[in-house]
Amino acid sequence: MELREDDPRPPLETYEALAKLIDHAVLRPDFSEEQVAEGCAIARQYNVAAVIVRPSDADLASRWMAGSGVALGSVVDYPEGSGTTSAKLFATADLLRRGVREIDTVINIGKMIARQFQYVEMELQQMAKACHDAGAILKVAFENAYLTEDLKIIACKIARRAEIDYARTSTPFSPSGYSLDDVALMRRCLNGRVQLKASARIRTMEQVVELHQAGCSRIGTIATVAILEAWKT
Repeated sequence: MELREDDPRPPLETYEALAKLIDHAVLRPDFSEEQVAEGCAIARQYNVAAVIVRPSDADLASRWMAGSGVALGSVVDYPEGSGTTSAKLFATADLLRRGVREIDTVINIGKMIARQFQYVEMELQQMAKACHDAGAILKVAFENAYLTEDLKIIACKIARRAEIDYARTSTPFSPSGYSLDDVALMRRCLNGRVQLKASARIRTMEQVVELHQAGCSRIGTIATVAILEAWKT
């Protein structure tokens, strides 16, 4: 799929353009502080779009990433999305106060399946406003593996009305990763008003290029080094 004339994404012609697609994930629960520092160093060395760390690592990562040009991201109610709205808003505000500028969260899957759409929309509106007021962005994973096609379409409509910044296909903890069919559906339904992020089981440069061509503006991965070194060679 070629870039449309109105497509705001840069063409994928340089190393820098590829690197700025990548959210480098440093979220494994068993990572030591040294491994988190190594992940931040990789993000800095390869000059990716963002490094995504666990909430308890935000203070350290904020210092490590200062002046790097790489955005600091973290997660709220991840990967389940089933917490209360007030807890999510508190966690969002706390991370923003610590210097985080990109929040990844998960749509409340149970509320979506129960068709409590107003609940989901109001929650995301409040989280998006908190992020935007602080000059930050909000990315929301749909976890498409759990949603029927009609619920995916409704989730896209909610994302547009809530004015989130990125809709995300999935987290690495979902039963299955992204699919190109889901990417195509989301791109069509988001209609350019919300950007698209794919993640889960993305390991190769070829996958990243394919996803960019399909309409993604961000790619979440742990395989940053392998992907970017493959581009160089």
